[in-house]
Amino acid sequence: MNMPLKEWVAEADIMSLQSAMESGRISSEELTAAYIDRIREINPLINAVLELNPDAITIARSLDAERKERGSRGKLHGIPILLKDNIDTGDRMHTSAGSVALANSRAAEDAHIAARLRAAGAVLLGKTNMTEWSNFMSSRMPAGYSSRGGQVLNPYGPGEMFVSGSSSGSAAAVAASLAAAAIGTETAGSIVGPAAQHALVGIKPTVGLASRSGIIPISYNQDTPGPLARTVEDAAILLGAIAGRDERDALTAAGGEAAGLDYTEFLDSSYVAQARIGIPRPYYEHLDEERLAIMEDAIAVLRREGATIVDHIPLPVEYSNWNQGVVGYEFKEGINAYLSRLDESSPVHSLTELIAYHRDHSEQALAYGQDTLEESDAAEMTKEQYDLEQATYKERARREGIEHLMRQEGLDALLLPGDADGKYMAARMGYPLVCVPAGYSKNGIIDPDGDSTKGPFGVIFSGPALSEPTLIKLAYGFEQATRHRIPPKLQKWM
Repeated sequence: MNMPLKEWVAEADIMSLQSAMESGRISSEELTAAYIDRIREINPLINAVLELNPDAITIARSLDAERKERGSRGKLHGIPILLKDNIDTGDRMHTSAGSVALANSRAAEDAHIAARLRAAGAVLLGKTNMTEWSNFMSSRMPAGYSSRGGQVLNPYGPGEMFVSGSSSGSAAAVAASLAAAAIGTETAGSIVGPAAQHALVGIKPTVGLASRSGIIPISYNQDTPGPLARTVEDAAILLGAIAGRDERDALTAAGGEAAGLDYTEFLDSSYVAQARIGIPRPYYEHLDEERLAIMEDAIAVLRREGATIVDHIPLPVEYSNWNQGVVGYEFKEGINAYLSRLDESSPVHSLTELIAYHRDHSEQALAYGQDTLEESDAAEMTKEQYDLEQATYKERARREGIEHLMRQEGLDALLLPGDADGKYMAARMGYPLVCVPAGYSKNGIIDPDGDSTKGPFGVIFSGPALSEPTLIKLAYGFEQATRHRIPPKLQKWM
């Protein structure tokens, strides 16, 4: 380490940080303080971190003492991690989903994944800004906006470049190296979308691999937490830490042995040479010339690394309508359950009360309206209708969708553009996705030499339930063959 700590941590990966702490070159306390300094300096530019954990330094200091007395807990011991603001922490931080209505709300206990991160030795550094109510508040709300935190901006071009998805604060923070990594959540695209736009690795796990208990919900059948990191290895470390069975989340029973895996065991770059990867061309049709060129280059890289490319794969359900009422039904049920458990000091305890609160505080709370919340509250879908809609779509998807196609063609994965609607089909079935940096286009800001206006774009590897080991192998092989990530040149904007 031949530079100031605050500069060194900017692109240091988790194992480098761990090695430095294990050797005594730095402490978790010093590391945590360095990230806090970066947040205070850089966050005003991008508005990614909503609040810091007031106990972070104390926690880091205690973990340093534990390392000296009893040794390390593992790869995350003393590593500062940020959490999206819809994840409960039973401490002095708030959990608000970006809403002024819950700006003073503190959870009684940790979400299951927050507890697992603490047990692994992570320092919960703070909460990240997000699209309010995970973009289930208003059809007009821009990605990354919340009434509590304002607008998240992309560090590759603040104010000029798309942030994508409700986990945009987590993504912007990691891209700007405000923490070693972060946890986001996804219902449909909210991890992999921001990852694609911030030159990050994002893993949207199989629904049920990691618990959702203690996370402000949207959809019981689609919600999942997942990691955002600067490398595949860092994302794999974080995934292994949060995956685990939870009696409060029945879907975690489906994870089985996968919930106990060390996902770093799948960092096998040679796997690409034996893989068959499908290219669903309908999801490429919207791309402009530059982004299509990025995708063609990615395909060429995979082919050069030995993969068999199966081009022009049709997906019979690719344009099937998704009934918004299904998600609205789940949201209404889930949000009422979450709000009803809040402390009596909370101003809202139901969706109806939340809508009324917004109306009573419209100047602060309703910059973009709340039509999505109102539609969900007013919806009259019955349980029978909901069950029929769910069963009908899932049966067709099973019969004609991703798994059917992959069995038929003998595929290991599909390759999608980072902004393709194909991620929504995977979301509806609860299937995993892994996004990796793939290049830079003019629809962004900074290119490698800093002279022209280019910004990040990513590719997404998609597969069936619990295919994370295969997707991580492919993502790692692609990452090692390309090394596309370039840090944002923040000094240009400061």
